[in-house]
Amino acid sequence: MSERRGGLRGRVRQLAREVAKFGAVGGAGLLVNLAVFNVVRHLTELPVVRASVLATVVAIAFNYVGFRYFTYRDRDKSGRTREMTLFLLFSAAGLVIENGILYAATYGFGWDTPLQSNVFKFLGIGIATLFRFWSYRTWVFRAMPAAPAVPPVAPSVGRPLPRTPAELPAEPDPVGR
Repeated sequence: MSERRGGLRGRVRQLAREVAKFGAVGGAGLLVNLAVFNVVRHLTELPVVRASVLATVVAIAFNYVGFRYFTYRDRDKSGRTREMTLFLLFSAAGLVIENGILYAATYGFGWDTPLQSNVFKFLGIGIATLFRFWSYRTWVFRAMPAAPAVPPVAPSVGRPLPRTPAELPAEPDPVGR
C-alpha cells in the first residue's frame, strides 16, 4: 500500500513540476503576447483582432522553444516533424479560442477600449492555455515509453534474483529431516 502512495506522491510531484515549468514558459509567453499586442495596437492601424492574431503567432513561436527545451526537454525527441505539426495544429486551435473570445467581445458586444481589449485577450489566453496544456502534454510532447522491468540477474548463476523472501530457495534442514 505504501508503494502505491509513494508512486502516487511521485506522480503528483512530477505533475506539479511540469505545471510549474509550463506556467513559467506560459507566463513569459503571456508577457510576449500582451506586449506585442499592445505595441502593434498602438503603433499601427491594424484592427484589434488582427493585432491579437499577430501577437499570438509571435507568442506561439516563443513558447515552442520554451516548451521543447525547458518544460518538455526530457520527452521523446525522435519525431520532430510530427511534434511540430501537432504543436502548430493545437496552437492554431488555441489561437482560435483565444481570439474568438476577443472577437466576440469586440464585434459582438462592442467592448473595444484598450482596457476591455486587454481584459478579453487575457481571458481568451487563460481559456486557451487550459486546452494547450492538455493537448501539448497528451499529444505533442509525449512521455518516453517506460523501459521494461527486467529483474536483476545473479552474476554467478544467470537467474533472476529473488524479489521477495517467498522467492528465496528453501534452506537445507541441518538435522536432515
